[in-house]
Amino acid sequence: MPDIPQKGVPDLGTVTMDMLAQALRRGARDLRRAPGFAILFAGVYVLGGWFMTWLTWITGQSYWLVFAAIGFPLIGPFAAVGFYDVSRRLEQGRALDWMQVSSVIWRQSARQLPSISAIIIVVFLFWFFLAHMIFALFLGLSTMTNISSSYEVYFSANGLMMLGMGTAVGAGFSILLYMITVLSLPLLLDREVDFVTAMITSFRYVADHKVPMFLWAGFVAVVTLVSMLPGFLGLLITLPLFGHATWHLYDMLAYGPERGASEDTAQTV
Repeated sequence: MPDIPQKGVPDLGTVTMDMLAQALRRGARDLRRAPGFAILFAGVYVLGGWFMTWLTWITGQSYWLVFAAIGFPLIGPFAAVGFYDVSRRLEQGRALDWMQVSSVIWRQSARQLPSISAIIIVVFLFWFFLAHMIFALFLGLSTMTNISSSYEVYFSANGLMMLGMGTAVGAGFSILLYMITVLSLPLLLDREVDFVTAMITSFRYVADHKVPMFLWAGFVAVVTLVSMLPGFLGLLITLPLFGHATWHLYDMLAYGPERGASEDTAQTV
């Protein structure tokens, strides 16, 4: 029998540092219990990273890999939807079935998820447009240097300014997408609500709870970027870990931190 989502935005509780740690522990628990889904969903991103590296290399434009690596986490929320449903099923004691999980994700195409996904894609493409402008502004006159094979240019004054500016702008885009998606994506899966309301709810919540939510964002960003260094293979762990953890964070905010507490106790016995 298909899920019938409740309507409206729930009253979200106050986030605490202990709640963030608890969400991370529950995310790690779900990763151990359903490793196959981690390989499936996160594997798509690892393959995407390999393809991105190969494409920039064979075209002789490997410098784009710097901007792609900065912007790559922007599309990370796409993978999270599958992890949300896996965590929800584990929490409800329902069997994990590949077809059932896939069908839930497919049914989201008839709801609000495509609209917010389109916004994420537009922001990602706009980041690449600005990245090209930043590159042209600082290194566009470096005609005598092959920047695809001579990386010394990046350590020049203009190169360092370009990297600094690109990082700052990329961080701005990441913060914006984090604020509008961190709670809106699990909210759209859990409730019947329009994507604009979901994004506004997420944005306002982060704005009202800046310290814990931005500490969480910084932690996720640093670990995700580090996990991309070993050939993107670290994403096989970090994407499902943070995907499951984000669902549990939303779940505790929406329904109380005591939900799932009995399962935590069972895991420690």
